[in-house]
Amino acid sequence: MGKLEKKVAVITGAASGIGRATAIRFAGEGAAVVIADLNREGAEAAVRDCKENGGSAVFQLTDVSSEENIKSAVDRAVKEFGRLDVMYNNAGLGGAVGPLEKTTAENWDRSFSILLRAVFLGIKHAVPEMRKTGGGSIISTASIAGLRGAPGLHAYCAAKAGVISLTRSASIELAKEKIRVNCICPGLIATPLTYNRIPGGEQTATQLFAAFQPWPRAGRPEDIAAMALFLASDDSEFVSGQAMVVDGAVTSGMGAGNLARGSQDAPPQMLEDGWSGPSFEMKRPS
Repeated sequence: MGKLEKKVAVITGAASGIGRATAIRFAGEGAAVVIADLNREGAEAAVRDCKENGGSAVFQLTDVSSEENIKSAVDRAVKEFGRLDVMYNNAGLGGAVGPLEKTTAENWDRSFSILLRAVFLGIKHAVPEMRKTGGGSIISTASIAGLRGAPGLHAYCAAKAGVISLTRSASIELAKEKIRVNCICPGLIATPLTYNRIPGGEQTATQLFAAFQPWPRAGRPEDIAAMALFLASDDSEFVSGQAMVVDGAVTSGMGAGNLARGSQDAPPQMLEDGWSGPSFEMKRPS
């Protein structure tokens, strides 16, 4: 019997990267999953992967900047599978990138609408359904960038710090209803969101990431999926309000400096474009 047998999960941004790896892992542990994403092609492939891994899954077209869309993803879970046990607010992008003085207010606001406001909305609309079943687990993807600053990523760092703070405040309010609220702070994870902006793509990114941290390999989406599984399962019943760092020790000491150095040494196009959109819309530089 799987760790998520008979549980129902909504995962935003599940068409690729961390979200997709988590959806597949959840399905393999017995969960029914709503793949909530804008990337139709990737999401439909993720649904197939989930089913091949032994679980149930459906695709729900979701723009996380829309409150109506997030509510519809939750409603789809209830309509399709009868309940909601796990809400994973994972969708993200780089957002406003580049020097602070060149960051537009419009790009700043767009960043926060997806990286922080969407997390608030995911929590807001998950709670009523979880209350009906006596509890649940809300997970959000934060980042080590919410714990340590990085040049050129001001909006991203600030928004991810907000996810961590919101996780803590929500966990206090919802504990009495047995709704756990936690977030995950990934380190340098090789996903399309990170490597699609790097010349050389995934191969180059994995080499760069491994060099910036003590652990001798780059992080993988499956590393974060494993933590998400723990937080979604009953194994974490007494864990709430936590920012779970999964980073190969990069923030433990010298790694914090390496993170800043890595941002400074990044290819110029990564931090000067002004906006870094969803991974499926990116074109890799030559």
